[in-house]
Amino acid sequence: MPIGYVASTALLTWCAFFAVVAPRRPRIPANLSFWFGMVLNEVPVMGIIAVLASTALAQGQGDLETTGGKVTAVIALATIPFLAVAAWHGLGAGRLVARAVDEGLGTGRRERVGGTPRRRSWPRLLLLRRLSRRLDVKRVANLSYGDAGRRNLLDVYHRRDTPPNAPVLIYFHGGHFTGGAKSREARPLLYRLARQGWVCISANYRLRPQTDFPGHQIDAKKAIAWAREHACEYGADPSKLFLAGSSAGSNMAAMCALTPNDPEYQPGFESADTSVSGAICLYGFYGYFFGTEPDVPPSPNQPYAYLNPGAPPFFIAHGTKDALATVEGARYFVDRLRRVSGSPVVYAELPGAQHAFDLFHSARTEAVVDGIEGFTSWVLATSGRAPDPAL
Repeated sequence: MPIGYVASTALLTWCAFFAVVAPRRPRIPANLSFWFGMVLNEVPVMGIIAVLASTALAQGQGDLETTGGKVTAVIALATIPFLAVAAWHGLGAGRLVARAVDEGLGTGRRERVGGTPRRRSWPRLLLLRRLSRRLDVKRVANLSYGDAGRRNLLDVYHRRDTPPNAPVLIYFHGGHFTGGAKSREARPLLYRLARQGWVCISANYRLRPQTDFPGHQIDAKKAIAWAREHACEYGADPSKLFLAGSSAGSNMAAMCALTPNDPEYQPGFESADTSVSGAICLYGFYGYFFGTEPDVPPSPNQPYAYLNPGAPPFFIAHGTKDALATVEGARYFVDRLRRVSGSPVVYAELPGAQHAFDLFHSARTEAVVDGIEGFTSWVLATSGRAPDPAL
């Protein structure tokens, strides 16, 4: 019995199951689907190559001559169709996101904003996580925006030639308010926009048990106030400021966008302008768990409590296989926000996508970043503050 081949096949089969089937309930299988299926869900072609390579190696060594080896080979090759489904979902994300942006902003936005379809580097997107770092982008790390030590540090990403009047993006990481850091998710988004002349900021914030609500929210507002004061030092125009976040950071971005200049969340800096041009929310939790009653009074630590007609434009993306923050919650939040807000709400629902998909520079992440780029360009154009075409 080829023990090494059996072990690798068992691991790939286990991960492929959780990548494609991705049970979302009960909690234990849901957590397993996240931790074991996340990687193959975003880079399934790597799994297919691993299956074929290990099978070919076992064949060359004569490990498939036994009955056990043949059975193992059949099981290994049977995972390929499942991984192909995951790859198909990722490749189809571009069309779905583009349609969501058109539906949210109107098909006329293409004529107003302009632009041409982006050429893909398909071999790198399908096979490997592309390196996010670019020589023309400089990262200024660990700048302090508050008095909470390393939890109040942020990084600034900007193009080395610091073009003037650049828009600003502030990003908040995920981690269920108990973990995470500013250098983990959304690297493809931050580097893409920085290369195009944006000034991008990724901020830490205080976590539990050091603080709880509204401490996270106060830190987020402090980061906005810091950007208003200091982003111009990197060539930015702080009047063109967007918020973005993943998971818990998505909750924070939505809360900040819906509570501009609220003194309750700005103790000691009440006069700071914390209004924003738009919000970008990726696989967030908005206050509604799957299977619970959606019409209960909203908690003050959730965006539902602050829906208002003056909300800025929103871009929201969520995966149908998300095991940690349900897609039903995202749909419900989008529905409620669209009923109240006077601004556009773009909602891109991603078939097969798991939580934390933006950890990888995959075809799906590339499509979402394309959608964000189109969304922000439209907001800037329609507000009369379009970016310099030379960028």
